Amino acid sequence: MTVWAPTDDGHAPLWSHDSFTQGAPHHTFARLRREDPMAWSDYPAGQGFWNVTRHADILALNRDTATLSSAHGIRMEDQTGEEVLARRTFQETDPPEHTHTRLLVAKAFSKPMVALFEDQIRTLCDQILDAALAEREFDAVQRIARELPMRMLGRIIGTPDDDLPWLVEKGDALIANTDAEFTSHVLDQADTDAYRLMPFRSPAGAELYDYASRLMAAKRAAGDTQGVLHLITQPDAQGRVISDTEFRNFFCLLVAAGNDTTRYSIAAALHAFVHRPALLQQLREGSPALWDTAPDEFIRWASPAMYFRRTALRRFELHGKTVEPGDKVLLWFVSGNRDETAFDQPFEVNLARQPNRHLSFGQGGPHVCLGMWLARLEVRVLLQALCQRVTRLEATGPHEWLRSNFVGGIKRLPVRVTLA
Repeated sequence: MTVWAPTDDGHAPLWSHDSFTQGAPHHTFARLRREDPMAWSDYPAGQGFWNVTRHADILALNRDTATLSSAHGIRMEDQTGEEVLARRTFQETDPPEHTHTRLLVAKAFSKPMVALFEDQIRTLCDQILDAALAEREFDAVQRIARELPMRMLGRIIGTPDDDLPWLVEKGDALIANTDAEFTSHVLDQADTDAYRLMPFRSPAGAELYDYASRLMAAKRAAGDTQGVLHLITQPDAQGRVISDTEFRNFFCLLVAAGNDTTRYSIAAALHAFVHRPALLQQLREGSPALWDTAPDEFIRWASPAMYFRRTALRRFELHGKTVEPGDKVLLWFVSGNRDETAFDQPFEVNLARQPNRHLSFGQGGPHVCLGMWLARLEVRVLLQALCQRVTRLEATGPHEWLRSNFVGGIKRLPVRVTLA
């Protein structure tokens, strides 16, 4: 039994968020990898774009910051220069500027520093599972997958636990701003021009900025110099201090990206257990070495960050196509993670897959995910705790996907559990 099979007809319009409401259109990506790995897409809402769908091409182009820039936006939507400057985070910068900002916070997300969180994560997982499993039937995304990243977010930014549901709600409104379940200002269905200078073109950006300003004022008054928010406000090697706008956008990015991508990786693993019970049994009964490989395999399978856009700085050719300066180029990580030339049986979940050169963290380039060690640790510890307590997960209703071509994931997964 397969975990999940794509249902698209092989010709889904990749600009449309509706093409992703049944999961990523992998038949379309597979056809493009075979027939047109540098395909052009017209875009009704603006300038068209190139689609890079093969693993090797994505890896090479992601490294080439002299040819492709992040400084003009990372999503397919067009932005004016004013909007780019107002909304950008360090994700929308190129080296050396990106490197300078990244160095301020990199230590806080390093593998040794993240390892110090393991005991806290285990305690949180016990609390989360105690509450959820007592009910036997529940939405596994809301009660499990959403809970752990949300609570860890509070530890990282140093915010009260009571504030976390509101923060995550606003983070969802930002990064899932194409799904009416998460925002009243759906990007492609409502007039969002009034918020064009806000992060993700969302009113939630202003609310999060106000919260961050109050939080930092309270921290300064208390002499609190701990945590990533303090680090990002320190001068860099050149003595430059982050501006208020840059701080606002960094905080919004931390709330949104620090929660959603790990949530949807965990949700993908739980969904896999539902549809392939043997995977759960394999982890319960198999070699401890599986825990070294399984988290990355679930993250590959989930591919929550489906693409990042770059903008060409100079003319180049790829697969017989000429890309001109100013052209938008989309690196489809979700396609590269199912590339048959890079992965044996890519549509199967192989818990022992090694090597696993997945692209979910943006590997190979300067923008490799800061939170990748934390994401791996959260996925591993939560699934270890679950496997100790549960022998089976069964679906009690249909699962539902997020309406987004940018962040992919299962937003609802009703299950029944059998306890060990």
